[in-house]
Amino acid sequence: MGASQNQPIFEEVEPGPAVAAVVRAAGAVLWRPAPDGGIEVAVVHRPRYDDWSLPKGKLDPGELAAHAAVREVEEETGFRCVLSRLLTRVNYPVPARDGGRAEKVVDYFAARAGSGRFTPNAEVDELRWTSTECARRLVSYPHDSRVLGAFDALPPDAPTVLLVRHAKAGKRADWTGDDVLRPLTEPGIRQRDALHSLLRLFGPERVHSAPRTRCDQTVEPLAAELGAVVEPEPLLSEEGYVADPEAGLRRLLRIAAEPGTAVVCSQGGVIPDLVARLADRGGFSLGEVHSRKGSVWTLAFRRDHDRTDGAAPNLRLAAADYLDDPVT
Repeated sequence: MGASQNQPIFEEVEPGPAVAAVVRAAGAVLWRPAPDGGIEVAVVHRPRYDDWSLPKGKLDPGELAAHAAVREVEEETGFRCVLSRLLTRVNYPVPARDGGRAEKVVDYFAARAGSGRFTPNAEVDELRWTSTECARRLVSYPHDSRVLGAFDALPPDAPTVLLVRHAKAGKRADWTGDDVLRPLTEPGIRQRDALHSLLRLFGPERVHSAPRTRCDQTVEPLAAELGAVVEPEPLLSEEGYVADPEAGLRRLLRIAAEPGTAVVCSQGGVIPDLVARLADRGGFSLGEVHSRKGSVWTLAFRRDHDRTDGAAPNLRLAAADYLDDPVT
């Protein structure tokens, strides 16, 4: 994972020698517009523990955290949702079945509520929609309050770009044709399908791609599902970006400024430098910027009213989170 400005992704608790296992889970701050023009979030009551918490649950075998968050939100609240960004990761000890101690690791996302209706059940018998301020007083655990703090750090509908590195396309040296036309391999097609399943959870509305067959193929299924055209982005190809990195950065900002979440597929010679430049412009450092094939950076932006740049929208990066290759 990457990091968010002023909000660390990891809230680490060292496991210690008695920890028997790691239990992976995922949840969300589920939100919707409030009647007064603000927002309200969902907090659930679990009769088994007699506590108030944010909706969350364990990952099924082979399940990604993003999929688990969406599934658990619907199971516990009755509402479908669309993810926007990864908020934080919380670690805490829990009892293990063998009587020892396990470490629970929970990834929390921001998630906008869609259609649905809450129905009390054995797991959750009450749901309250409330302001984040009231929710922080209501939740039973300090880590839930800190998750809500991470949610409050950035508007939940901040401009967002999902920056994707294309799926596997074999080695350049093994391809005898024009490298622009190098296609996905069988492992790359599996990555593409897994990416399609992941990206759609974030409710993208627009699809852009460096003009490479492997990049186009990576996002074509998503574009087809949306009924959208894959917009070519030559400034975000390796040769276009290397020739003028600032032009590529400005193009990414213009994409971010357009309505709706966008997916942009690019290459390994672009993404690390581009994300690092965006972070530097935003006033923070991410350290090493990873970019494995099939990985995704979720980039959330804040409007910067103090910046005057006629060549680009007045946006600055506010949060950047790394989602690794979904088939690893």
